[in-house]
Amino acid sequence: MNILVVGSGGREHSICWLIKKSPIVKKLYCLPGNAGIDEIAICLPEEDPANDSIIKICKKLNIELVVIGPEAYLANGLADALLKEKIKVFGPNKSASLLESSKSFTKDLCLKNNIPTAKYKTFSQKSNAKKYLEKQKYPIVIKADGLASGKGVIIAKSIKESFIAIDQLFDGKYGDAGKTIVIEEFLEGIEASFFAISDGNVIKPFSTAQDYKRAYDNNEGPNTGGMGAFSPARNIDKDLEKKIMNLIISPTFNALKDKGITYKGILYAGLMIKDNSPKLIEYNVRFGDPECQVILPRLKSDIVSIMIAVCDGKLDEIKIEWLEISSLIVIMATKGYPNKYPLNTTINGLENIISKESIIFHSGTKLVNKEIKSNGGRVLGITSLASTLDIAREKSYKSIEKISWPNGFYRKDIGNF
Repeated sequence: MNILVVGSGGREHSICWLIKKSPIVKKLYCLPGNAGIDEIAICLPEEDPANDSIIKICKKLNIELVVIGPEAYLANGLADALLKEKIKVFGPNKSASLLESSKSFTKDLCLKNNIPTAKYKTFSQKSNAKKYLEKQKYPIVIKADGLASGKGVIIAKSIKESFIAIDQLFDGKYGDAGKTIVIEEFLEGIEASFFAISDGNVIKPFSTAQDYKRAYDNNEGPNTGGMGAFSPARNIDKDLEKKIMNLIISPTFNALKDKGITYKGILYAGLMIKDNSPKLIEYNVRFGDPECQVILPRLKSDIVSIMIAVCDGKLDEIKIEWLEISSLIVIMATKGYPNKYPLNTTINGLENIISKESIIFHSGTKLVNKEIKSNGGRVLGITSLASTLDIAREKSYKSIEKISWPNGFYRKDIGNF
């Protein structure tokens, strides 16, 4: 089978890494990929990422399955366009992708279907939002309604901070994503990432993770796309998994069905858990990054067989099995991220890390004259597997010591809490 993975981050590198191990794959392509993906797949230049252009590539290369990584492609209807051409695709259609591309859509769906989540209000005018904030308790959460690459969430600790956030959102810091905003109550507890998988007929639990969104140690600094993660999550046992499925995942799946929306692919729920009770923070309609890089290495079953079963509506016929191990990733980012940062800085020492120690997943890299150069904010992910989380953490940090990159930084407390 010829397979195309769409995307260029660490998530897509881990997807390619696992697909490459499948006996079903014949040729593996990635559009556009990165320096790490280029070692295991045929990377294609992303001259025009429009849906029509991707379909032309699929037809030219006889692609039989497309795996879509980034949310923007899903929100733009790439899955719909591929299905119209009878090309199998792993990833939800545009209507189902509203769960991520519109936070107000998801919050309204939760309210209507009694799905536990934070209390909220939606605003499309700056003045009304500020009037509302004058009467609220702090801290409070302010979110861009649309896609903002994981950065459109501000936890304001005071009315002054909330007004600054409102000004930034409505003045276009995150583009059109901030034309409408959602203001939520601040939830206390422990965050966890819960993944489910659906073929449109059934939905099953997939795996769990815990990630670290703040840029600096001790959860300080601005929100990022994610600075590290581990899997499985500490605080989700089988009983809580059932509760999450019954209270949040299945009601969402059924509510979409009631709207005539078929969900196929991965559904990622960001949760807040307090006193063993889960509340939904938000949904993503694809694998998380960096959660994907710790979940997929634990998968014992063949990933391509699972994806085909999802496409064909036969997920019930597949048994999903996991390795009984822990997995942890530490993200190395460019100094300055998530704000302004330099590009094209040189990274050395990756060749010193052998696979039995850690897996290096590239996020924002490119190969220039045989040198690895930075090409983004989050650049590398160092994933380690072990019988315990403590050993996995130790392996990742020992591997980082072998990397020479003066322009990089990373958190030193991933997995500590």
